[in-house]
Amino acid sequence: MTRNDIFHVAGGALAVLAGLLATASPRARAEDGPRVIVITAKRFEFSPKVITLKKGETVKLQLKSEDVTHGFFLRPLGIDKDIPAGETAEVTVTPQEVGRYRAICDHFCGAGHGGMKMTIVVEEATGATPPGSGQGGAQGPGTAGRSGEDRSPAAGGHPD
Repeated sequence: MTRNDIFHVAGGALAVLAGLLATASPRARAEDGPRVIVITAKRFEFSPKVITLKKGETVKLQLKSEDVTHGFFLRPLGIDKDIPAGETAEVTVTPQEVGRYRAICDHFCGAGHGGMKMTIVVEEATGATPPGSGQGGAQGPGTAGRSGEDRSPAAGGHPD
C-alpha cells in the first residue's frame, strides 16, 4: 500500500466517522421530528403541572400512566386521549391560538379525580407579548383570560 492509498483510506474513514457523529447529535435528532414532552399521570395529578408550547409548533405529548387508566382531555387543542394503566399514549398537537388551557383527566380514577388538572400555556412563537396580556406569557396566578380568549366550560375550555 502506498502512502497515497493510506491517506485515501484514512480520509474515507474520517468522513464516515463524521457522518455518524452528525446523525447522533441532539441537533440532528431534533430536526427529525417534533419536540417530545413527557407528561406523567398518577392518582391524582399530572406531572409537570404546567407546560409551555409555542403557537404553530408541532409537539408530541407522551402521556404515561403510572397506576390506573386516566384520560387527557383538552377540547380547545383537540385532545381526548385515554392513557391505559401502566402504558404510554402519544398525541401530536400544533396549537394555533395563544392562551392558557386547562387539561383534565376525563376517565374516573378515584376519589380525587375531580382535582386532576394541568395547565398548557401557548405563547407566540417569536416570544412577543400577546395583546392585552400585560406580561410576556405570564404564568402566575390570576393571568387566565387576559389574552381575551373565553376559557369557560361553555366555550369548551377549562378555566384556570
